[in-house]
Amino acid sequence: MRLSRSDFDFALPTDLIAQHPAPERSGARLLDGSGAAPVDRQMRDWPALLQPGDLLVFNDTRVIKARLLGHKASGGKVEALVERLLAAPGEVWAHVRASKTPKPGDVLGFGEACTARVLGRVGPEGSLFHLQFEQGDVLALLDAHGHVPLPPYITHADNAEDAARYQSIFAQHPGAVAAPTASLHFDEALLAAALARGVAQTRVTLHVGAGTFQPVREDDLARHQMHSEWFRVGADAVQAVAACRARGGRVVAIGTTALRALESAAAGGALAPTQGETQLFITPGYRFRVVDALLTNFHLPQSTLLMLVSALAGHAHIMALYRHAVAQRYRFFSYGDAMWLTRSGGGDNPPHAGI
Repeated sequence: MRLSRSDFDFALPTDLIAQHPAPERSGARLLDGSGAAPVDRQMRDWPALLQPGDLLVFNDTRVIKARLLGHKASGGKVEALVERLLAAPGEVWAHVRASKTPKPGDVLGFGEACTARVLGRVGPEGSLFHLQFEQGDVLALLDAHGHVPLPPYITHADNAEDAARYQSIFAQHPGAVAAPTASLHFDEALLAAALARGVAQTRVTLHVGAGTFQPVREDDLARHQMHSEWFRVGADAVQAVAACRARGGRVVAIGTTALRALESAAAGGALAPTQGETQLFITPGYRFRVVDALLTNFHLPQSTLLMLVSALAGHAHIMALYRHAVAQRYRFFSYGDAMWLTRSGGGDNPPHAGI
């Protein structure tokens, strides 16, 4: 059956969209979708679902304070969301919103000591602005003047809680403008409980972009243009996956971003150390090369990530799980609850035989 965008729609009461994190990182609920029927659990139950020999793969990207509020030289308000840090000193690509579109040469002010000059337009249909911050050190400027880039469905202004909780304990390499949200459920105690089950861990990096929140606008999924994100899978991660396969364990992606990094690095047929851009769009029918199981949050209707989890666990199975989650009042999206999926549970993809 060929699926279209409408096949990934569902009705979500707005009061189920989590506006704040659970009081404790590991305090969220967990919908266990690894079998034919859903099981309601807690995140603290999750380590017991692991098997000795499994490999946990975390995304160690770090969310930057990418949202800047300021004004143009004319005095008009302007808002910038830094999408990509560039190699050239002070240069970024950013989304810019203003009453009148800035032109090359315009200077945008984000505080007395934070100004950026517009160099031009880049990206698909010129959707991004190429900016150069005149003070040079972009990360320092963002730390001093930026705001946590909360998703568009979170309605409050960022605060100290968001600065701490919209960042995982694994965050190391700055560059994301959205959090790898499955990792937000981990505190040191939950990680220790998982590792005590006899599992291993490794890290990959994928700098999550704002495109992760964009819905698919094409009814024909083959016509959708996937946003691009930078990723890195190092030799250590490749070796960890090979060792996991050798001992008969499962590769467990902690979040869709870790999954996309691994599958992108295996796009040539075998997993290999890789870094660069990925526009991998995973839809039902995709044949997974690396990942066997996934811990993930709940995703937006008609989104590329809902399509990804449907590819892993089966479209009918996922939509049934989402109906159960709504009925049982799970909390949705970035600050919401979690779901546990395996390729052998209700899915269209058989378990891995190896790489």
